[in-house]
Amino acid sequence: MSKAPRGRPIRRGLADRAAGFLADWSVPRQLRGAPEKTEAAESAASRGLRPRLETADRVGTSICPYCAVGCAQLVYAKQGRPIAVEGDPRSPVNQGTLCPKGAATFGLMASPQRLDRCLHRAPGAREWREVGLDWAMDRIAELAKRTRDETFINHLPDGTRVNHTLGIASMGGATLDNEENYLIKKLFSGALGMVFVENQARVCHNNSVPGLGATYGRGASTMPQWDLANSDAVLVMGSNMAENHPIAFRFVMQAKLRGATVMHVDPRFTRTSALADIHAPIRAGTDIAFLGGIIRHLLENDLWFRDYALPYTNLSTIVGPDYKGPEELHGYFSGWNDEGRRYNVESWQYDGVVVPSSLAEGYVEIEGFAEATQRLHEGPTPKDPTLQHPRCVYQILKRHYARYTPEMVESVTGCPRDLFPKVADALARASGREKTAAICYAVGWNHHTKGAQIIRAAGIIQALLGNTGRPGGGILALRGHTSIQGSTDIATLYDLLPGYMPQPHAFRPHATLADYLKAETNPTGWWHHFPKYYVSLLKAWYGEAATPENGMGHDLMARVTGDHSQLPLTVAMERGVIRGLFVMGQNPVVGGSNSKLVQRGLARLEWMVVRDVAETDTATFWRDGHLVRDGEMRPEDIGTEVFLMPASLSGEKAGSFTNIHRLVQWHDKVVDGPGDSRSELWFIHHLARRMKALHAGSTRPQDAAIRAITWDYPEDEQGEPDPEAVLREINGRTVANGKLVPGFAALKDDGSTACGCWIYSGVFPEEGRNRTRSRVPDGAQGPGTHLDWGFAWPDNRRTLYNRASADPAGVPWSEGKRLAWWDEQAGEWRSHDRVDFPTDKRPDFEPDWESKPAGMDAIRGDQPFFMIPDGVAGLFVPSGLKDGPLPEHYEPTETPVRNALHPGVEGNPAAKRWAYDANPLAAPADPRWPHALTTFRLTEHHSGGTPTRIVPSTSELQPEGFVEIPTELARTLGIASTDWVVLSTPRGEIETRALVTDRLRAFTLDGGRVVHQIGMPWHYGWSGIATGDIANVLTAVVGDPNTGMHENKALVCALRPGRLARPLQEVG
Repeated sequence: MSKAPRGRPIRRGLADRAAGFLADWSVPRQLRGAPEKTEAAESAASRGLRPRLETADRVGTSICPYCAVGCAQLVYAKQGRPIAVEGDPRSPVNQGTLCPKGAATFGLMASPQRLDRCLHRAPGAREWREVGLDWAMDRIAELAKRTRDETFINHLPDGTRVNHTLGIASMGGATLDNEENYLIKKLFSGALGMVFVENQARVCHNNSVPGLGATYGRGASTMPQWDLANSDAVLVMGSNMAENHPIAFRFVMQAKLRGATVMHVDPRFTRTSALADIHAPIRAGTDIAFLGGIIRHLLENDLWFRDYALPYTNLSTIVGPDYKGPEELHGYFSGWNDEGRRYNVESWQYDGVVVPSSLAEGYVEIEGFAEATQRLHEGPTPKDPTLQHPRCVYQILKRHYARYTPEMVESVTGCPRDLFPKVADALARASGREKTAAICYAVGWNHHTKGAQIIRAAGIIQALLGNTGRPGGGILALRGHTSIQGSTDIATLYDLLPGYMPQPHAFRPHATLADYLKAETNPTGWWHHFPKYYVSLLKAWYGEAATPENGMGHDLMARVTGDHSQLPLTVAMERGVIRGLFVMGQNPVVGGSNSKLVQRGLARLEWMVVRDVAETDTATFWRDGHLVRDGEMRPEDIGTEVFLMPASLSGEKAGSFTNIHRLVQWHDKVVDGPGDSRSELWFIHHLARRMKALHAGSTRPQDAAIRAITWDYPEDEQGEPDPEAVLREINGRTVANGKLVPGFAALKDDGSTACGCWIYSGVFPEEGRNRTRSRVPDGAQGPGTHLDWGFAWPDNRRTLYNRASADPAGVPWSEGKRLAWWDEQAGEWRSHDRVDFPTDKRPDFEPDWESKPAGMDAIRGDQPFFMIPDGVAGLFVPSGLKDGPLPEHYEPTETPVRNALHPGVEGNPAAKRWAYDANPLAAPADPRWPHALTTFRLTEHHSGGTPTRIVPSTSELQPEGFVEIPTELARTLGIASTDWVVLSTPRGEIETRALVTDRLRAFTLDGGRVVHQIGMPWHYGWSGIATGDIANVLTAVVGDPNTGMHENKALVCALRPGRLARPLQEVG
């Protein structure tokens, strides 16, 4: 006999059951005042269920370890093991939501493929062996010391000081905490003298820094993500935001619900396109042609915001008489040196005055540079407010972009000529006194040899339309790694010191501290404070050893001697220059251009240390890589000694990440990582202690920096250094009493303050107050700036340049877009945000030119872009960029067609190219490679793939690699979906599955040439659960001249059905 659930009677008969139904039905129950819930749906099994988090005995805040949106999470643990990870509903970033990757964070922490022991591969070995953590650390320190001893150089033969080694390199940092990046930079650059120090930013978003910085003054997003909800129009370009940054895209959709126009410009029709009001297809690599067409449209039709652009940009500034543009010089700007393949920028300067760059490389190679810049003390730059002068920037812009007609845009990009003006008109309608528009981009703009200039074009548009620094307006750089912003700020990049100061250079006037400060200190604007920040950094690194006798430690600093970024690093490995390599949280075999060249470079190393959560394609190149699969090498032939060390994830360590819009957020340690897993903070800390011990008795000059470097971080019982101690060093302190400084305004240039990164100063303003831990969002009726959620550099400002949200007199452009305003009665600026301007500087302040003012005294009260020496946004950039003062369309290095603007100059003439046997390049319009190829990302996978290809849920969603092929091309070649196909370029061939789709299309270009666009996700490799061939086997080692960014978004290929003659063997 069946039994009723406990406590409930067995009902028999129709009447009894009807009465029971009425008793259980919620409507009559509510009518008689009874609770609406009953036990009718209960069962014995359901009564035994409990909330899955009920048994948690520990919970901590965390930040999603995937992209840079910065979604807050809650990590739940029981008895020292994680049991769940959920979105934090308090966060203004994600409000509890997570994307497929973020929702898989627990799957990543609990993945069966997680490493828990150190693995060692001896030279020539075919298998790993487990080794102890201490043995591995001792061996790594021994190898690092030996290599450094054999390769360190104090001086070049001519006596030039370099203090560096080219024999050891490091890759990785964008997936790591800010504190870990800081110690990596401090040890590797500050102590060991390594110059090959790079992270994923170099091949992800690094040219955002010159692209945004040269235009506005800082190389970072100008607006917070949540402010997109206040936009009246949003242009998404160079990004598939709905899939790759879906949580941030929520704010775009909120804006659309409020009436905003959403536009998507992209070679593929994606989920972003489907949710947009306008989708404009373009051929990959032609973004400047499209954006240049918008600039022309705005100028020719007088659609720009004159009241904003005239006072707040250099539109009226007069350029010197020697400047000529590519419209006059057949594709070149004036100053081109064909032999050196570089520009002399002297002819780009303003009439009678040299304005140094606001970028890290302030120094400009112009004869008499320092003296020429001093004229900025004598008066404002020459201007014509009527805009009639033929050499004013306005007239130069009109001449430059006159060629960018709708017909030209269509012939170059393939976008129908009646479509792109709709985008331009929508932006213009949504801009002005009452409205603002936003532009969102990702690596679809960065991964080009003219990536910085694509971003510059967007900056010009936003400055002309008056959108920068205002609510709902600006530019949002959608970054791909959780702290890729932080790893650029701190910075684990060869050419930057923390806070966007330049690494000393052997071939610039940087020999002494005085020389360096003279060359890099701008006479006017905020960067006049440069000496305070640099000397404070030297004191943070070298402590008591930083004395006037050694230039406050400047004499100990490593000097770069050229380009040491990831692409030349790869070539240097392949050529045997680099002997040892650290790889931390990066997978260059999958993510680096010309993967076979990368693998050949790894095979020439003497040793390599890989730190990650699981086996990566980079760690196993000697066993599973293309060199072995293709028969080029055997494992026995590869002499690289490899260490694979298990790393901790967020939730297993404490520290901070910096997200897309400069928001620094703390994550707690909730549980220990499995087995021997340790943080990079632990690894670098204990490597530094070993290196200092090995050199303690040395008196050699080459070891002076190791002996001098300060390294006194407290440890817990497991030897983990205190990350908050590192963050306090980053914040800065007064040397005499150790008191934390409240912000960068307190820093000095006399050695009395020590600060690891000046732009982060204020993040830890007093003991016990770590502002990255703050978790207080604005309420529903609050201003929506969320000043008490985390900390945003600089000085907790959420919208950069927000002085521009008011007119020159200090009155908001409109009450509906009110952000900052001048309070005459109080005599100061007020804001819903932190004011990004000196708070006591009156709007009508004028410099006293007779006194030859310096620094901020030379910036007027109506000049919001004070990081730039003349205080205004740079539409035309006289200094700082290596490929032109204005964006100009050039074809990708590998292109299926000729350049329609100037056929004699196809690609960016200043681009970096390494054309040799290991890196062959296709000639323009080579018929052997007829198709345009681009790479893209999937919402289910992350960058180099490791953090999602080892997770069962994300691997099940996208289990193997594929290539998207337009339907028309597939029909011509006889290819159907799921068929095997072979893609080939001059670098090599890969095989993968076909996905035939209408998301891609053919473009009819100049002269009627039809070009098919192909697309391929680049996450896959041979490691993990989800596998596939590596897309970057196909790409080339060519780079943007400003940063060395690779060009992986636009190249050419051939396509055929079938498989490789020698199929890849199954692995795993």
